[in-house]
Amino acid sequence: MSNLKEDLLLFITRDEIKNLVGSLAKQIEADYDGKEIVFICPLRGSIHFCADLMREIELPQQVDFVHLQALSKGGTVKIIKDISINLLNKHVLIVEEIIDTGRTLKFLRDRLLASSPASLKIVTLLDKPARRELPIRADYIGRTIDDRYVVGYGMDSEEFGRNYPDIYFLKN
Repeated sequence: MSNLKEDLLLFITRDEIKNLVGSLAKQIEADYDGKEIVFICPLRGSIHFCADLMREIELPQQVDFVHLQALSKGGTVKIIKDISINLLNKHVLIVEEIIDTGRTLKFLRDRLLASSPASLKIVTLLDKPARRELPIRADYIGRTIDDRYVVGYGMDSEEFGRNYPDIYFLKN
């Protein structure tokens, strides 16, 4: 896997990513003007996007992390690391780098809604609706993409490529 870049084609440049993040940040700031927000960052892929988004938003904010693992195609999800912030009456944003099947995201959304937040919305850099298995939709979408396997900016191929500042797709 060390030659991963040889199998990739540039899809979204770091400048395009910066513009998408900035646009999403403006929408969120307008919608939450004067409010404190809590970012929930699913580990590991969303950390780059979440950090950049947080830096662009000048509202009072907190962040917490959750690590989920899909155990089977049947929808079983295991919590590796749960959040520690009390979400009661808080404005919560789940920050996803990409929405694919929607299975773990739906599990997370339902779990967080049980904590009675004032509001709960989903922000994603990339949305891949062609792969959706459950009816879940983001409230803020950077870009909708075709059914391609993407790597970079937090997304990986067998744990490689997360650190790439641009987003690539596999040639084959």
